[in-house]
Formats: sequence, structure tokens, C-alpha cells
Amino acid sequence: MSTATIESSAPTGHRLHPVALRIMHWINAVAIFIMIGSGWKIYNDDAIFGFHFPDAVVIGKWAQYGLQWHFFGMWIFVLNGLAYLSYGIASGRFRQKLFPISLGEILATVGDALRLRLSHDNLTHYNAVQKILYLGVMLIGVLIVISGLALWKPVQFSELADLFGDFQTIRLVHFLCMSAIVAFIVVHVSLALLVPKSLLAMVTGGPTVDEAKPRSTVASPIEATP
Repeated sequence: MSTATIESSAPTGHRLHPVALRIMHWINAVAIFIMIGSGWKIYNDDAIFGFHFPDAVVIGKWAQYGLQWHFFGMWIFVLNGLAYLSYGIASGRFRQKLFPISLGEILATVGDALRLRLSHDNLTHYNAVQKILYLGVMLIGVLIVISGLALWKPVQFSELADLFGDFQTIRLVHFLCMSAIVAFIVVHVSLALLVPKSLLAMVTGGPTVDEAKPRSTVASPIEATP
């Protein structure tokens, strides 16, 4: 006599954006706002290029106050960034959402965007352009921290400073990283306004994503006679 078996799988649901992720996202938004505004104030004190940022968009009455705000935002950004990266790797979210990326997928997504056929209906799936943007801004975030440390303590972090060459190059790299982050924010916020449900999802958690648990073998009470 043999025992027949059946396989069962019970779906489980969770929000697209877990609570921890949403908290880190908004903390990061505040930290970046502080760092950009205060960074512009520091820049105005010794401009690299031939322009200055208006006082209305900077943080800090004087450059020294801008530095204090910048250090305050920096520690929030670094600690929150480390928590975000650790969470994304440990939970498998980066692997699920950002990989793999194929050349064919990139070309197809760019083609859809050029023909204005890029869909934003499915919040649970990132297209190739989104994947590249998110991975790119994370790499830029790492680079801006490294260059910032080299600017802050060029002697103590001499190994980091040596990666860039001279002090002015470090300043230029730091400024360009800031510019890239600002460009990302403009695109990010614009898409959020064009697709309001994506912004709402980062507040409420978004739609429920169903995932099936690993299938388990359950013995059936029905016995079969060979």
C-alpha cells in the first residue's frame, strides 16, 4: 500500500514598501535636503564656477552655520544609508527589484520611453531605466560620502584624498555628485507627481504583494492499493 501525497502552497501578502523601508526613505529625503541646502551655502563661500546659489535656497546664515548643518545632515545620511544598504541586501530586495538587467531590456525600455509608451501602471516592477537610475544614485551616494570625507579630513583620510589627486579635484567630484543627485531628485519627484499612486505608496506601503510560501508535502488520508 502506498500513501498519496498532495502539495499545498499558502500565499502570504506584504506591502510593496515595508514600514522600515518607508521610514528610511523619508529620513533620507530630509538628510539630503539638509545636505544640499547647506552644501550650496558652503559652495557660495568659495565658488568653483562663476555663479552662486540664491540665499533663498541655501541653509545657514553664514558659511560656518552651513558647515554645522552639513555635518548634521551627513551623519544622518551615512547612518541611514548604511541601514538602507544592509536592509536591501539582507532582505533580498535589491536582488529582487534591481536585478537582472539585460541589454535587451534596456533597449526595449528606452524605445518605449522615446515612443511615449512607457507604462507606470505596475508599481511592483521596475523597468530597466529605473533599475539603472536606482543603482546609479546608490553608487553616487557612496562616492559623495568618500569625497566628502576627503574634503573634511584630507590628512586623516589621506588614502581617500589620494584617490582623487588634488584638493580642487575632490571639490569638483563632490560638486558633480551633488549635481547628479539633484538631477535624480528632479526626475524622481516629477515621476511621482505624474504617477501620484507611486508617491502614495511610499506613505501607505502601496499594494499588497502576494508571494507563495515554499510548497510542503502533506500526507493524504486516501490510501491507494497498487
